[in-house]
This record gives sequence, C-alpha cells and structure tokens, in this order.
Amino acid sequence: MTVDLGAPGTGAGAEWPRTLDLPGLLATGWRPVPFREFVLKIHSRCDLACDYCYVYEMADQSWRGRPRAMSGAVLDRAARRVAEHAAAHGLETVELVLHGGEPLLAGPGLLADAVTAVRRAARGVRVEVTVQTNGVRLDESFLALFERLGVRVGVSLDGGAAAHDRHRRDAGGRGSHARVSRALELLAGDRYRHLFNGLLCTVDLRNDPHAVYDALMAWEPPAVDFLLPHGNWAAPPPGREPGSPATPYAAWLVPLFDRWYRAAPAGRVRLFAELVRLLLGGASASEAVGLSPVGTVVIETDGAIEQSDLLKSAYPGAAETGLHVDRDPLDAALRLPSVAARQLGERALAPECRACGVRAVCGGGLYAHRYRPGRGFANPSVYCPDLYRLVHHVRDTVRSDLAALRRGG
Repeated sequence: MTVDLGAPGTGAGAEWPRTLDLPGLLATGWRPVPFREFVLKIHSRCDLACDYCYVYEMADQSWRGRPRAMSGAVLDRAARRVAEHAAAHGLETVELVLHGGEPLLAGPGLLADAVTAVRRAARGVRVEVTVQTNGVRLDESFLALFERLGVRVGVSLDGGAAAHDRHRRDAGGRGSHARVSRALELLAGDRYRHLFNGLLCTVDLRNDPHAVYDALMAWEPPAVDFLLPHGNWAAPPPGREPGSPATPYAAWLVPLFDRWYRAAPAGRVRLFAELVRLLLGGASASEAVGLSPVGTVVIETDGAIEQSDLLKSAYPGAAETGLHVDRDPLDAALRLPSVAARQLGERALAPECRACGVRAVCGGGLYAHRYRPGRGFANPSVYCPDLYRLVHHVRDTVRSDLAALRRGG
C-alpha cells in the first residue's frame, strides 16, 4: 500500500513524490495511532448562516444530501464502533465531541441518547464528552441536562458585539451576539462554570485584536482558541495573498501573545500554549501546529466515517473515506492512505517545510490550509509567512526569558 499525499485526480509535481511506501514505513516500526477523539455530527444543519463557515460556504456541499439528525439506529452503531475501537487498542479514556451544524438543534433527547449510548457501549472506558455550540439555543434546560450527563460546553464567540456580528448572523441577517451573551451569562456564572470548556474565536483582521481579546477574557474562559479563517492556495483567506511575504495574521496575533505571556494567569490560549510547549520540547495536542499524529475521526449524521470536516474547505470529498459504521470498523480508517498521511509527521511535509528550521513547531500548519490544486496537500500552509513570524516571535521571547533565568541563577 502507498500513502497518497495528493488529491484525487491530481499530480503532486516532479519534485515531490506522489506516494510513500506504507509497507516500507511499517517495516521501520511506524504504526498508525488509534483514534482517541470521536466527533459525532449529531445534527447537520445550523440556525446561523456565518459567511465564513467551512461546512456550508466552502467547497464541499455534501451536507445538502445528509439527514438533518442522526437516527437512533446510526447512533447505536456509531457507539458500538467507538467501543470496539477503544477495546481493540486498550484505551482507558476517549473524547466524544457532539458537533454539527449546530448540535443543540438535535434536541435534549437525542443529545442525551448519544452520550448514554456511547458510555453504555464503551463500558469500562472513561468517555469525556464536550459539545461545541454557537450558543444561540444554550439555556438553563440544556445546561441542566449537560450537568446531569457530565458534558462540558464550548461556545463560539468572535469578540464584542460588532466583531461577533460581522459574520455570525442568522439567515435573516440578525446578529447573534446578544443571544450568545445571555447563554454565556449562564455558562460562565457560578452555577454552571464547571461545565465551561472554553471559547472559539475566528480571527478577522478588521477587528481590533486587543478589543477582541478583552471581550473574550471578560468571560474568564478556561481556554480560548484563536482560529485562522479557513482557506488554501486556491481559495485564500481574507487578507492573505498566496506567495506574498506579508504577515497580517501574525501582526494580529503577536501583540496578543505578548499580553497573554506577560499577564497574570488567565484563560489558556491554546495556540500560544501549544507553541510554547513545542518550543520547550513537548508534543502538540492540536492539529493546528506541531507534528503529532492526528487522532480524530468524524461520524456524520448518515453514519459515514470521515476525516476532520475542516478538510471540506479544500475540495468536494476531501474528508471522505468511503467507510460507514454499518459495515466498517474504525480501524479500517487507520489503514487508509489519506489518514496515514496525517499521522506521518515530518515525512508528510512538503520539501520546503522539511528544510525549514521551525518545522517541528509549525508542523506545516493545519492540513486543510496546505491544499493546492495539482499538488494536493504537499505544500506549506497558505499561512506560511504568518506562522513563521509567529513561531519566531514566540521562540525569541521564550529564549530571552530562559537566558535571563540562567543569568539570574
């Protein structure tokens, strides 16, 4: 078997081998890493119409042909597949993510059934559950349910009202900030704060970074994820001209890193914490940076087994595996070339990345952001200059502090 680093029907270019020899890799001792995060697409529709959404607004439109909600039969089969995989690999703990679309559209009954089904099937395995929501429907009744089930809650928030409502509107054009704020008043309050998993914020260069940071930290979140808008070499993100040495996203993030790094302990900013950990010799826990094998698998509402749905931003079918919970174990996905390519670390990087001094920290960037027609994913990230500048800034800051500590000692 060979590992294909390109896309269907494309060539990877003369200077990059289209395939890697998987049997040869296995002979060296390399083995695929089992999945530990299982994303259930419990509902395939959304009650917002965010204009940057990778599911509804970008290349792959497969959501249109999928059931709105996961059926009980598919849910039970998915639960058994998760349990089967955990048992086969001796996993003591797995992470279950209830996702969408907007998962709360599934209603409390189906959400409870999903958690119960997986925990019942995976008896003896600790199943840690999170739900990622836009917050519009999050209310006391949902929070009481999540408390009973032990489900932690992540909410998407892009900053204050103006920043958030720039993109996160409903189909009628009405902003969602006021509704999300009401939900966060409950979630971040004393009664339910123990369920608060953090905030997701998509960067918009037009928003003032410090105002966004202040708006997020006002909720005292346990964690914040700053997400770069999804794009690639064929469909570049806003303000990012492919091949340009400009670094507008680094310029937005660097001042926030400095604030976070020098501040008293506050919410953990995952991107910054990951970079510091990697620079100190640790492993990444996120696919956004670093070279750790990707251990996430997605099960769609119709039971299709897929890779990360972030790949839907690249081209139609990019996340597909051809597998289904009715007939395939999740281990079958580990044997697919497209999945293996995302677990190979440095060996799956483009030549330019393998020659780069910060490759172990940057990791080539998010896999979806590397796509270029004709070369598949065998490219640097479309955000390469931004990532390079950000990593160097973090590295120089940490080195300076370590040197000062040594001098002081």
